[in-house]
Amino acid sequence: MAEKRDYYEVLGVEKKATDDAIKKSFRKLAKKYHPDVNSGDKNAEAKFKEVNEAYNVLSDPEKRSKYDQLGHAGVDPSGFGGGGGGGFGGFDVDLGDIFESFFGGGFGGGRSTASGRRSAPRKGADLKHTIDITFEEAAFGAEKEVNIARMEKCRRCGGSGAKEGTSPVKCAKCNGVGQVNVRQNTLFGQFSSIKTCDSCKGEGKTIINPCNECSGSGKIKKTVKIKATIPAGIDNGQAISQRGEGEAGARGGPNGDLFIVVRVKPHPTLTRDGFDVICEIPVTFVQAAMGSELEVPTIDGKVRYPIPEGTQTGTVFRLKNKGIPHLGGGGRGDQYVKTVVSVPKRLNEKQKRILREFAEASGEEVSEQRRGFFDKR
Repeated sequence: MAEKRDYYEVLGVEKKATDDAIKKSFRKLAKKYHPDVNSGDKNAEAKFKEVNEAYNVLSDPEKRSKYDQLGHAGVDPSGFGGGGGGGFGGFDVDLGDIFESFFGGGFGGGRSTASGRRSAPRKGADLKHTIDITFEEAAFGAEKEVNIARMEKCRRCGGSGAKEGTSPVKCAKCNGVGQVNVRQNTLFGQFSSIKTCDSCKGEGKTIINPCNECSGSGKIKKTVKIKATIPAGIDNGQAISQRGEGEAGARGGPNGDLFIVVRVKPHPTLTRDGFDVICEIPVTFVQAAMGSELEVPTIDGKVRYPIPEGTQTGTVFRLKNKGIPHLGGGGRGDQYVKTVVSVPKRLNEKQKRILREFAEASGEEVSEQRRGFFDKR
């Protein structure tokens, strides 16, 4: 008889391993060597038994303590032999989670609950559609018409999937439950698990004579026109919802919803900051020095705005209530106008003479050939 291997070595853990580490390693090895995964492999079957024997000892604090002190002689070999009853060969381990990973369900029970979920009405899928709108449409709102392709309930069969004059019938394989009880023989005995019926795909009904329009699916693809109201003040990337305009529901469930996402086109001169509008206005040297009335673009159209003499570049003026309307009402933001003074690059002789006279009148010394600060060394 071959000498037994060290139990810690069998499970691939250190002697000081925690209970969780031992359990984790056992689960991994049990799944690896399970007979149902390694059909006909005697070596895998032997390893599976060895792994279970090791875990039976190391998972029990008292047995583990004796094993640590005396080795294999410290544990009673009869505890692994048989006579434990229950079809488990005396093993004390919790294998529920392992069998669930193999067989896809619990042991008994749960049928009515799962079946109830499958037969209950189910809401249809939600849809998303993106539309482009102008800066002004985002500010003041708009009415849009969009084309949406979606699955709708077949009108010919009313969504049943059955040909006119016929109805779906109870599935013969699962007797209308939508699930079947599958029995499997394992090393530990016979186990049963609940699986979705492959005949009716969990519906509990089968269609003998499918509808000619939808081929038995109960739904058809259709493109519809939907009117959407874009609210004033909406911003780029935001969405509006259209209740019940999504995909058709199942088993009498409600339709899904449609979410329309707006993509706002850039404006040539205006930008948005929350509910405020920002713009930059070029101002000539003379306008800035002497003051002037500027023509300023706004979302309401062009307006005249006076700037005082001596306006510097970067000066910001506020146009109250000329910004974006607040979503849901309650006022508007403001518009901020930033002035950018443009200094002429090329001057004719007359312009230069006038500027020299201006400098002399201001007591300013002008040297046209003066080197710049960064030219000095």
